[in-house]
Formats: sequence, structure tokens, C-alpha cells
Amino acid sequence: MTPTRTAEQQALGETVRAVLRRSPGEHGWSPLCEQVGVAALAIPESFGGLGAGLTELQVVAEELGRELVPCPFLGSTVLATQALLESGDEAACARLLPGLAEGRVAALAWADEHGRWSPDHGCGSAAADSALEGRAEYVLDADLAEVLLVVAEVAGELGLFEVDPERVEVRRSESMDPSRGFGSVELRGARGRRLGGDFRPGLRRVRETACAGLVAAQAGAAARALEITVEYTKQRQQFGRPIGGFQALKHRMADLHVLVETAHSAARAVAEAGPDRGRLAAVAKVHCSEALSTVTAEMIQLHGGIGITWEHPAHRYFKRAHGAAQLFGRPHEHLPDCYE
Repeated sequence: MTPTRTAEQQALGETVRAVLRRSPGEHGWSPLCEQVGVAALAIPESFGGLGAGLTELQVVAEELGRELVPCPFLGSTVLATQALLESGDEAACARLLPGLAEGRVAALAWADEHGRWSPDHGCGSAAADSALEGRAEYVLDADLAEVLLVVAEVAGELGLFEVDPERVEVRRSESMDPSRGFGSVELRGARGRRLGGDFRPGLRRVRETACAGLVAAQAGAAARALEITVEYTKQRQQFGRPIGGFQALKHRMADLHVLVETAHSAARAVAEAGPDRGRLAAVAKVHCSEALSTVTAEMIQLHGGIGITWEHPAHRYFKRAHGAAQLFGRPHEHLPDCYE
């Protein structure tokens, strides 16, 4: 059963959808920050934010996922902002979070050169003088970042470091999903300012929050992909009738509807969870990745010939499905956490 949302949360989703209708695609980020305050949602009021919860983040992520909006919400508003909060460094939060609440972009360099999003490892190492060495891959919105945070190993601990983006080499990476911006970051002795103490416990919670935002976006994308497919099957004629009227296709779309609804349930359950959030985040990551991949594959099949043309939206959703499945750890890497 999908957890219900309050009237305020439903209104937030409707407002985000309305803004995206007026300012579609990449043009939506500035209006969302200025008119809705999406960048400030997860930031406490004491640091210039709105002090909203994880459910509100998911509401926005779901709407952005529906339209595959290319914006720094997941990388900056969810991932990097949560990392700052988990650092426990009050001075750094007071200095950096008000700017992020207004829409400045932050990035978290975490995945190492092998692409591992491990909660026990960073993307490099730090010497005693906080000189950082290593290379981070799949850094969300790295080329847009005005604030760069780096997870690195130091003296048997994990540390979170603030690094000047101008002091490192950032290269935009080619991605299967053109609506998601990635970059690689070469550290090469870059000086960093350490924020807080051992970041290992905090990084695990950061991954849980990031997965909660990601799975909501996956559920939103799956829902929209199914809507587009159902609409098409009502229009396409075969043997003098819409193909959506054939029993075999009804069964297939009914199965997809179940997948979409269970994806919504799994995603929203993460926000409702307490101490069990880590396990539910892992379950949701596995299920929502599979659901979106299945729905988008069927989307291409049920669109027939036009579904295999690059210009059709089906391919955009298909690419998002396979790209999102790799973020923050591939589905099989989360399976051990599902049974903890």
C-alpha cells in the first residue's frame, strides 16, 4: 500500500509540475529555486533553508523524474547538502548552506576511479597536511559546482573535505543518459579543508538519503513512461481497432501498472522508515531500478517501429533507466543490505 501524502505535500508536487510546464527542461531549475525553494528544502531553517523532510525531497524528485529534467537537484540539493549536514561541522554549514539554499550548486566527489559508491571508501587519500590525491568518477554536476566536497581516506578514517573547484581538474564525462551531468575530478595534491571528524557513519546515511531521492525519481519516470505508452496504444490502430484494446496488451500493461505502483510504495516507504531506513533504501533501490528498466523496455516494444528511433521519448526514458540503475551502487551491490 502506497503511503498517503498530506495536502501540503500534494500541493508541492502540483506546484513543481506547474512550474515545469511553464519552464520545461533545463530552464526549470532557476524558477524552481526562486518560486518554490526546492534547493532549500532539505536545509534547516537555522542555515537559511525550509527545514522540510525526506518526503518533500521525494515529492520534488518524483516530479523531476517524470519529465527527466536535467538539473542539479539530486547531486546538489540531496547528495552534497546531506553530506554537509552529516559532517556535523556547524561552522561549515553556516558558511555554505545559505548559498546552496539559494540555488548555488555543490558536488560530492565520492565514487573512486573504478566507479565504486562504497560507504566505506572514498575516491582518494589525504595526507596529514590535507593534500588530496586520487580521482573521482561519476561526480554529479561536477562542471557546474561552485562548492566541491571530497570523500577521502585519512589515517584509518574517512574524511569529508572542502576543495576549491578551481584547484582541481574537472572533465565532463560522456553518459548514456544525456539528461544527467557527470564529471571526473583529478585531485593531484589539491589542498582540502577537513569538515568534521570520521565521516564513515555519516556517509552511510548520505547514501540512504541519496537512494531515497533516486528511487522517487525512478518511480516518477516509470509512471510517466507508462502513461505515454498507454496513450499511444489508445491511438494506434491495428485490424480496425486501437491496439490497447487487445487482451494480450491489456495484460502486459496491467503488469506494468503493478510494477509502477509497487515502485511508488517502495520509494515512499523509505521516507516513512526509522531505524530500518538503510534496509528499505536498499530494497527500494533494487526494486525501482528493475521496475523502471522493465517499463521502459516494454515502452519501446509497445511503440513498435517508432519506439526504436532515437528521436522518440522512449529512448530518453530507456537511457535514464539504465543510467539510474548504476547510481550509488548497482542493484546487486545493495542486495546484502536488503537482508540485514
